[in-house]
Amino acid sequence: MKLSERADTATPVRMSRSARARQGAMLRTEDFAAWLAARGAAHAFRVDRIPFDELRGWSFERETGNLGHSSGRFFTVEGLRVEAAADGPVTAWQQPVIRQPEVGILGILAKEFDGVLHFLMQAKMEPGNRNLLQLSPTVQATRSNYTKAHKGADVKYLEHFVRPDPERVLADALQSEHGSWFFRKSNRNMIVETRADVPLDDDFCWLTLGQIGELLLRDNVVNMDSRTVLACAPLDHDEAGALHSDTGLLSWFTGERARNRVRAECVPLARVPGWTRGRMSIDHDEGRYFRVVAVSVQAGNREVTSWTQPLFEPVGTGVTAFLTRTIGGVGHLLMHARVEAGFVKPVELGPTVQYTPGNYAHLPAGERPPFLDLVLRADRSRIRYEALHSEEGGRFINAESRYLIVEATEEEAPLDPPPGYVWVTPGQLSALVRHEHYVNVQARTLIACYHAMTAGAPVPVPAAG
Repeated sequence: MKLSERADTATPVRMSRSARARQGAMLRTEDFAAWLAARGAAHAFRVDRIPFDELRGWSFERETGNLGHSSGRFFTVEGLRVEAAADGPVTAWQQPVIRQPEVGILGILAKEFDGVLHFLMQAKMEPGNRNLLQLSPTVQATRSNYTKAHKGADVKYLEHFVRPDPERVLADALQSEHGSWFFRKSNRNMIVETRADVPLDDDFCWLTLGQIGELLLRDNVVNMDSRTVLACAPLDHDEAGALHSDTGLLSWFTGERARNRVRAECVPLARVPGWTRGRMSIDHDEGRYFRVVAVSVQAGNREVTSWTQPLFEPVGTGVTAFLTRTIGGVGHLLMHARVEAGFVKPVELGPTVQYTPGNYAHLPAGERPPFLDLVLRADRSRIRYEALHSEEGGRFINAESRYLIVEATEEEAPLDPPPGYVWVTPGQLSALVRHEHYVNVQARTLIACYHAMTAGAPVPVPAAG
């Protein structure tokens, strides 16, 4: 079977029809901003920086310096030691990392209205989001959350995802989180359809894929967890061919995994060189990469309405981009076999560019990441997509990336790219996303954005009633 083929042919057609529906049966697209603002006004939200000694239930372990919760649940901040036989100017380093071995659920509930699939989305507050309230999946919960380790309220609509009818599952795959900041963290990304009546909570709304696609064109509206689940949606790709066969692509990727070997192990946080713990933060001694901070949170619509926790804060805004070309009449995306120390596997397919430019400003031109300067200098006329999106707001604060899709020339991005890069079609990439640990979270965001950018002619959806 080809990567781009599906045994279930009906679901991709239905998904693609929803992607073309730029208006929904329940909430008009032009009314969404007012709806989201109203949900924000309905609840009290507040996030304050605090010193580490004001964390409630969290403390640094005396011997290791690891930062953990007294319950032994949620997550810990530990040290990570990395040795990589891989491409790049740095092959060994140490850093803080988030260790959260439990698998969470990121689930979107789907239901047909007037013959078009709609998706139940939530206005959810995350303490690390710059604007706090963003559009999240129906269910976005760690195992600690949905087993109520926090002793809070039940997670709404969870019953649709814990033991779903296999015949109603439209997508289901374990996917990685940010491999630079998490150690071997995975979440279950799910889309489950229901035919039952679903009571609608005030903080939830039904939207088509096309409406969500319109919102992906706006800065900081659709959160990371929604984007990664939406990337798993099986769409109907009509592609005349590809530069590489599916077998050839998989062989290339297997070779990259064999070539790039990574040894990563958790070590005591107190013994990580080059990082210093202060009263308010843990910082890199040269001011690069990220810092660890602590916050106090109030959120009126969460299962627990107040808490404290540590968060990672990157230094600078990221730049994440696909270079794209039309090859043989078919659109292609340039992917990078990306090594990240926190991956379960040593390599996942990432975007062409995925960097925070300031972290590389000190390097000579020959050691700067490939294609980064090309993207930074891209003329506006060649930028096909651009928006600011927040990364995971439950563990990172002020973590934003400028996501772009940039059209390149043969001279800039040849058919035979540098080692570690490969051209793939959107259909090939979307097929890989339906399997675990092939495509990283930043590339999954860009897949969702690409689909939003390229959706076909709009499909009208009559208003309910």
